[in-house]
Amino acid sequence: MRVLLLSRYGRLGASSRVRSYQYLPRLRDHGLVVTPAPLLGDQYIQRLYAGRRPEPTSIVVHYAKRLWDLATASRFDLLWIEYELFPWLPAWCEALLARLGVPYVADYDDPVFHRYNLHPNPLVRGVLGDKIDKVMREARLVIVGNDYLAEHARRAGARRVEYLPTVIDASRYRVATAAADATYTIGWIGSPLTARYLPLVRDALAEVCRDERARVMVVGAGPVTLDSVPIEARPWSEATEVAELERFDVGIMPLPDGPWERGKCGYKLIQYMACGRPVVASPVGMSAQIVEHGVTGLLARTSADWVAALRALRDPALRARMGAAGRAKVEREYCVQVTAPRLASLLRSAARPDSAR
Repeated sequence: MRVLLLSRYGRLGASSRVRSYQYLPRLRDHGLVVTPAPLLGDQYIQRLYAGRRPEPTSIVVHYAKRLWDLATASRFDLLWIEYELFPWLPAWCEALLARLGVPYVADYDDPVFHRYNLHPNPLVRGVLGDKIDKVMREARLVIVGNDYLAEHARRAGARRVEYLPTVIDASRYRVATAAADATYTIGWIGSPLTARYLPLVRDALAEVCRDERARVMVVGAGPVTLDSVPIEARPWSEATEVAELERFDVGIMPLPDGPWERGKCGYKLIQYMACGRPVVASPVGMSAQIVEHGVTGLLARTSADWVAALRALRDPALRARMGAAGRAKVEREYCVQVTAPRLASLLRSAARPDSAR
C-alpha cells in the first residue's frame, strides 16, 4: 500500500518527527510504503527557532512544491495530511480531494483550529475560523493525540475520529542512574517557541534552587534567563536529546490553563518518563492524563504546589519509585512498539478499498 505523507515539516519539526517520521520504518514492516512530502523544510525550522521571519518568496516556493506533490496524488492509495494542506488559505484543496474521491487522513497533535477561530483579527476569524472543521469533515479519518482534539473533531462533524497518543521509540531511551553526589537537577526540554512557559514557575524554581542547592537545565530553549534561577542551557539535537535527558533528576512541564495548552499532547512528559525520571506538571489537558499523581509524578497548580513537589522529589528513593512507574507506563501505552501496529491498521482502513490489503 502506497501512502503520500503531506507533513507540515521534515524531521527537524517536532510534531512531524514524532507523529509520522519515526513510524516510517515500522510502517514499511507492515506493508505500507510511505513517501514523505513536507511542506516546510528544515531551513524554515532553523530560521523560526533563530527568531528570524521566513522569506515570503520561500513560502511561495514551498506552496508551489506542495501543489506539485498533490498532482501525484493519483499514484497513491492514501494521503496522510498533518493538520492541513496550505496554512492560512481556505480548505479548497481538501474539498477538491474529497470531491474527486481521493481519500485522506488528517492528523492533529495540537489545536491548530485555534490559530484561526481565536485569531484577534475578525477578518481571519470570518474567513478561516471554521477551516480546520472543514478539513476534518472531508477526511476519511481524523487521528488525534488527545480528548480535547477528539471532541473538537466530533463537533466539527468528522465522520470517524480515532485516538493515537504522541509517543517515543522506547528502544532509544534507557534508564540511567544519576551519580549519588550530583547536584539535584530540574530539567526541561522543548523549543524556543515553548520556552515561553518557563517563567510560569520562575519563583518556585528560584526558591527550590536557593534552598535545596538545585540547578535547572533547559534543552532546546535557546538563550534563556530567569531571575535568581541558575540555568544551564543546552542545544537540542535528535542525536543528543536522550543523553541530555539522562542528566535530569526531575522533568517539568509548566503550562497555563488556556485553550491552546488544553490541546497539547504532553510529549516532553513521555520523554522524561521513558528515561525513568519522575515528572512535575501543571494539571492541564493531556498532562493530567499522562501523570498519575503520586505514582509517576506530581501535579502542581500553584507556585506553592511546585515548590512542595520539587522539594519532595529531592528524595532519591521517591524519584526511583516514580521513575520506574513512569517508564512502565510508557512501555504499556506511549511507545511506537505499541502504537505502530495500530497506526498501520488505521491507515489501511482509510485507504481506497481495493488497496487496503
